[in-house]
Amino acid sequence: MVDLLVTGVYGQLGRALERLARQRGLTVAGHDLDTLDICDRSAVAELVGRLEPKTLINCAAFTAVDACEADEATAIAVNGTAVGHLAAACNAAGALLVQLSTDYVFAGDGARPYTESDPVAPASAYGRSKLEGERLARTADRNLIVRTAWLYGHGGASFVEAIRRQIDDGASSLRVVADQVGCPTFCDDLAGSILGLVDAEAGGIVHAVNSGSTSWHGLAVEIARRLGAEVEVHAVATADYPRPARRPAYSVLDTSRLAGLIGRHLPPWQEALARYLEGPCDS
Repeated sequence: MVDLLVTGVYGQLGRALERLARQRGLTVAGHDLDTLDICDRSAVAELVGRLEPKTLINCAAFTAVDACEADEATAIAVNGTAVGHLAAACNAAGALLVQLSTDYVFAGDGARPYTESDPVAPASAYGRSKLEGERLARTADRNLIVRTAWLYGHGGASFVEAIRRQIDDGASSLRVVADQVGCPTFCDDLAGSILGLVDAEAGGIVHAVNSGSTSWHGLAVEIARRLGAEVEVHAVATADYPRPARRPAYSVLDTSRLAGLIGRHLPPWQEALARYLEGPCDS
């Protein structure tokens, strides 16, 4: 028996969860595609039955938003159907299933932060596939669905690293979308909140993001400022850079329920960004 089974452990959030859980003295089993294909129902059942985890946190996902648009069937298989396999295995083992979800389940045309009870209306294949994952996660007798957004963390690609790389490469100017607003979220902070929710025996849907909101342009400006870079960051419109998948224009998440459950909001996104940028790039 292990305390925690993390799928998708090679991703930024999976790494953060494994690291933090071990620091807290929990026994952790981490798996990714090389040792577990969550689309393989029998393999999932065998692993979960053998490990008997108290909690399974599913960080495995098909997250390439534009690629999901081109291959929605695969997106549904990975982000949706496979979650049903995990839920069934958790039921057999008596485990809690924690499913990671996304701001993309909302239409993204709101004017105030989305609460957990607001209507969902995904406008992309990725959003639809993650919503199917939420539906199937609820078939677990014990389930927790954590919606988050705009993730960045150590050990992987992200918007933050893309901007830092361009600055390090000597870019004198950047063009960044200014009409999409959301909540940049540091995986280390998100990992702490997820473990806090597990400790609180939370269930249902919870929104978990760093406090505050900004645009991609605003985030890029703050990255440049924190790095002390002399680079012009020009604001552009989403329409100037058409992509296959529609991005939410406004996907700020309300974290009141999170704060009520774990006793705090996550730190402001600016503070979290500063901590991330001060750390080693490849940790």
